Amino acid sequence: MISEREFLERAHLDRGTLEIWIREEWLIPSSAAAERAFTEMDLARARLIHDLTHNMGVNDEGLDVILHLIDQMHGLRRALADALTSMHERKPPTRGA
Repeated sequence: MISEREFLERAHLDRGTLEIWIREEWLIPSSAAAERAFTEMDLARARLIHDLTHNMGVNDEGLDVILHLIDQMHGLRRALADALTSMHERKPPTRGA
């Protein structure tokens, strides 16, 4: 886990921007510890948000749509991976004599 201070440094963010991104639910930090903590995935997402908004000119509404679609895609990939794992773990049917 990455502390909030380290996350801000590594993501090149100011605290105000981070608060907006959390309020918009573009980032959802872990609150299991006393202080908010972030993952490497959160850091990658922050970099993506920065690229989309600053380098590609995506507005907030467009960013909502893009992030929602990315989250759906990752969810579908996980579901497919789980289904494939389940399928491979099942024993093949025996052919009767």
